[in-house]
Amino acid sequence: MTKTQAAAAPKTAAKPEKADIVTLRHLATEVAETHGISQKQANEVLAEAITSIGKHLKKGARIRIAGLGTLEVRKRAARMGRNPATGEAIKIKASKKVAFRAAKDLSETI
Repeated sequence: MTKTQAAAAPKTAAKPEKADIVTLRHLATEVAETHGISQKQANEVLAEAITSIGKHLKKGARIRIAGLGTLEVRKRAARMGRNPATGEAIKIKASKKVAFRAAKDLSETI
């Protein structure tokens, strides 16, 4: 390939496919259709489940959902980091993060 051919060739990067976004409303619709209940009832059940999970995580509990995985709160210690723009050292405060570890069944399904 010559320089002119290389310059004329379009540069196309392979774009990853966009993943479908499934919302709570989509899940509620599926649950409602599967179990023959109203969509409003299914939405309330799922919303309450999420609220309950949040309450238990806040208390420090580990949530294990069979077939899905485990949710837990992990503490991150305070540490020193760098500002990427200036390179100066900054202190990053301690924080808590929700960690998810997929169940073996889910990992094999994917």
